[in-house]
Amino acid sequence: MRREKNQYIFASELTKRSRSHRFRTVVLIFLPLLILSACVMSAAMSGRVRLEEIRLTVLNLPDDLEGFSILHLSDLHGARFGKNQKGIDNALDTVRYSCVVMTGDMLGDGRDVEPLLELIELMPHDVPKYLIPGDTDGPVIDANAHSSLSVYPEWVERVKEAGVEILEMPALITRGKGRIWFVPEDLYARDLDGMQKTYQKQLDSLNSRKTSLSADDAAHIRALEYELQRIESLRAVRKEFQPTDIQVVLTHTPLSEEYLSDLISWTSKEDLFSLRYASLILAGHYNGGQWRIPGVGAVYVPELGWFPKDEQVTGLSYVESVPQYISPGLGSDPHYEHQPGRIFNSPVVTKIVLTRKATK
Repeated sequence: MRREKNQYIFASELTKRSRSHRFRTVVLIFLPLLILSACVMSAAMSGRVRLEEIRLTVLNLPDDLEGFSILHLSDLHGARFGKNQKGIDNALDTVRYSCVVMTGDMLGDGRDVEPLLELIELMPHDVPKYLIPGDTDGPVIDANAHSSLSVYPEWVERVKEAGVEILEMPALITRGKGRIWFVPEDLYARDLDGMQKTYQKQLDSLNSRKTSLSADDAAHIRALEYELQRIESLRAVRKEFQPTDIQVVLTHTPLSEEYLSDLISWTSKEDLFSLRYASLILAGHYNGGQWRIPGVGAVYVPELGWFPKDEQVTGLSYVESVPQYISPGLGSDPHYEHQPGRIFNSPVVTKIVLTRKATK
């Protein structure tokens, strides 16, 4: 009897070990498959450009601007989606839009402009196109000597030749009696009097020693003269804003509540050129967080830390009651040093339709 009991106990332990072995075997087989499936799914998402459409209610929208649509692109970072940007072309397909806005970081390494030019070529030539630079694009004005007498670096010249306006001044589009302005955010914060005095002082100093000017000095003079002319142009344009005008603000880095509140407090209600009267802010910069976890959001954003709120990183939210749309972007940003590429993060182009009608 004792012997039979020992056999029974041994059989029980053997059964447990057998079940444990089978479980480990199943895990070892299916876990790699699960990881592989996730990698394939992520790669498919990251390589396929998605079109996002948003209808935005603007209560004071003039009747003639009903249905006005903006194609918003950002953060290409020199990425290519097939030959001649075929992947973006497929996403746009037959989509029609009133204008195009690009909110920076569009160039590749070494200011490679070719992928951007391929993207621009997809767009109708008669549609207005605006671009503001991002932090990786570099300055629009080159105050150093270069291959031409232009104040612009070569990449800017080529983008302008392709039909895109580098937005250094507010740009106005009219449709019937409707007027919509596209304004770089930094223009709202400019102290024109202070800047004019600084530029003029620098220019006078350089002009006082004309006999010893270097090539860089000459380029610096051209840049200062250009900036002084731009200040005068901006003074004149500010006076053209009307109470019924729509103002769309372009910024590469999204605006915070505190920053927007400060800018609004600097202007009076009588000053129509003010973020106080902005109808929409368009931004980019964060690339949707680059690496994302489905159902959770961005893993880590250098400026915001671990697992930031999605409203800080991507999509439509409200800042001081002003709608701000942050583009998920197209490429991947080198500032995410330990997060190369995009994971569970589709590249996105966005069509924003303005309407007076209530939207869900």
